[in-house]
Amino acid sequence: MKRPHFTTFKTFALFNQHYWYREELKEICKYYKISSHGNKLDLLHNIEEFYKGNIITTKKPTIANKIQTNDLKLNTKLLECGFAFNQKFRDFFSIQTGIENFKFNADMVATAKKVKEDKDFSFTLQDMLDIYYKKKTYAIYDNSSCQWNQFLKDFCADSNSQQFTSKLKVASILWEYVRESTATKIYTSDLIMKYYESIKEYIKIL
Repeated sequence: MKRPHFTTFKTFALFNQHYWYREELKEICKYYKISSHGNKLDLLHNIEEFYKGNIITTKKPTIANKIQTNDLKLNTKLLECGFAFNQKFRDFFSIQTGIENFKFNADMVATAKKVKEDKDFSFTLQDMLDIYYKKKTYAIYDNSSCQWNQFLKDFCADSNSQQFTSKLKVASILWEYVRESTATKIYTSDLIMKYYESIKEYIKIL
């Protein structure tokens, strides 16, 4: 079953039943003239708000965005310093942790999103550092954006997939069917049998 065009969905619940790649979400945001910046969760949030009638547009730079790394302190409020997952804040947390090539973890991404949604002006960079060290919990990252990777991993681990010379190709064929359906976006062995004829059209079976 082919996935309907995104403009046909009347509610976000219907829209969200289908899997969307980040690049697709960016194009959808641009089509609706809403902010197309951020990670996949940010884009889904913007689209959900659009369905509610709230238009989130690209924000213009503010004084907060111009704060330099040297001006950042652990008690600096997240919503007052223009926090973003960019080099300025990587440098700041690199100094705090002693990690040269600091990388934000998934829970920090989820936390920043929730802090902004909740307009929590009490949340500081110290709190974000505590999130990194898992000393506290504010929001847990939604792993739905990793569904394809897990699907491929589970497919390759299935003994039934050993018959195929090109596992990536077969997995992508099965994923396309699952992605465009309203079914749960996970791999199960019965998918091979269900779409076996389609698989034979594209790849050589040992």
